[in-house]
Amino acid sequence: MDKPPIRPRRGPLRTADAARESGYSPQQVRDLERLGVIPPATRSGNGYRCYTPTHLHALRAYRGLAAAVGPVAARRMLPELRTATLAQAASAVSALHVRLARERDEALHAQEALLAVRAEASGSACARQSDAMTITELAAALAVRPSTLRFWEQEGLLSPERVTSLRARRYELPAIRTARIIAALRGAGYGVPAVRDIVGSLHGPAGLEETRRLLGHRLDRIAARSVALLRAGSDLAAVVMAEREPPRA
Repeated sequence: MDKPPIRPRRGPLRTADAARESGYSPQQVRDLERLGVIPPATRSGNGYRCYTPTHLHALRAYRGLAAAVGPVAARRMLPELRTATLAQAASAVSALHVRLARERDEALHAQEALLAVRAEASGSACARQSDAMTITELAAALAVRPSTLRFWEQEGLLSPERVTSLRARRYELPAIRTARIIAALRGAGYGVPAVRDIVGSLHGPAGLEETRRLLGHRLDRIAARSVALLRAGSDLAAVVMAEREPPRA
């Protein structure tokens, strides 16, 4: 559902007004103010909170950010956007779009790896020695640390080959494909035991279908988060620019 526009109005908004127009409860509005997510409200002569359209933009921006990156990150980011320079604020928001695009690419790579695993299981795939990676190369490709790959190995998720006298790890195509699937599932929040079960069943029809379903759900969630961030865009811009508008006479 599209967001209704924030209409200019005469006089300040009460807590109930801000709650109704932002979709939060009055207590949530007060809590978000207490946490510093929205600017402090001014007080009327009788002590009641007085909100402005800027507060409504901040409340809506928080909703979109929370859906895109989680409430903890959103609570941290919004106060920073209000005090950052314009360049810093623009860079921070752009980084969120880049992060979501990266997550989408990882999930798509995992889907491609799953198709290759399926072809491999049917005997139609072949690996080339030149496609192997070192632990440093694979970590860079997955945007994780080499220690993460070692941890996956310790947990029985990934099995590299060691080919040098120094026992250096080397990953062939089957291990690279599995690593991409592991990275996507871990990024989706699946714990090690669940990922271990999925990886263990990858070469069976049921395991392949379940993994395909999980990766599809992962892509759907990333798309929903991307849309939430796009919908928050105009409110985020209003929050950023509100702190930079010259004071009115």
